[in-house]
Amino acid sequence: MPRRRDPDRDFPWWLLILGATGLWAGWQVATSPVQAGVMAALLQGVQITVVVSVVAYLAAAALGLGLAVMSLSRHLLLRQAARLWIEVMRGIPILVLLLYVAFVIVPGAIAGWNALAEAAGLPPLRTRDVPLLWRAVAALTLAYSAFLAEIFRAGLMAVPEGQVEAAESLGLSRGQIFRLIVFPQGFRVILPPLGNDFVAMVKDSSLVSVLGVTDVTQLGKVISAGNFRYFETYNLVALIYLTLTVGLSLILRRIEARLRAQGSPRD
Repeated sequence: MPRRRDPDRDFPWWLLILGATGLWAGWQVATSPVQAGVMAALLQGVQITVVVSVVAYLAAAALGLGLAVMSLSRHLLLRQAARLWIEVMRGIPILVLLLYVAFVIVPGAIAGWNALAEAAGLPPLRTRDVPLLWRAVAALTLAYSAFLAEIFRAGLMAVPEGQVEAAESLGLSRGQIFRLIVFPQGFRVILPPLGNDFVAMVKDSSLVSVLGVTDVTQLGKVISAGNFRYFETYNLVALIYLTLTVGLSLILRRIEARLRAQGSPRD
């Protein structure tokens, strides 16, 4: 059987090609007033894209970790509740979930709150009091919590059972075992898929444009509808997303390689 080669050790010709493409696009922006104006407008949406991606991912990671712990619980009810949540969230398309949360769950929750507020003499909420931005963040959080829960569960189950039994024999509590034994070892296993899902979150954040949230994609639609320069506008939209995702991928690869080097045996 031929020896397998590590693709990460190859010279990154692909990165040179992308870099050359980026330089060409930068030269086009620098020499074209139209593209310069489009890029300046699109960059205003980068902050929204980053905020949506980071906040939704952190919230989904926290919720997903809780679901993973529930799915490994000794109690049948907790395990079945976690499995129900995971299967439902994984079975609904993210776009559908986004619309459902924004226009069904949030208005319904506001109506329920107003009914209680009226009985308690509290001021009512209005639908516009919950911005579409945070409805979109909530929807992405719910969707990705299911995927991250499966990643966390696989990482926690990768820790040998013997280490858990040894920790129990030393008198460690379940919380100490999870914090000191299970999670640090499982984190090395789950880091690559966690990073992949974060990159996917950045791309899926473009779905919030269907709610009118002014991220990069929404601004691209508005700008191209005004100047009819679809080719230039969407080239720059794609370039911005590509810069974000490739940059994140390179950072995550470096972190993964460092963790792999720290965990490898030494002579």
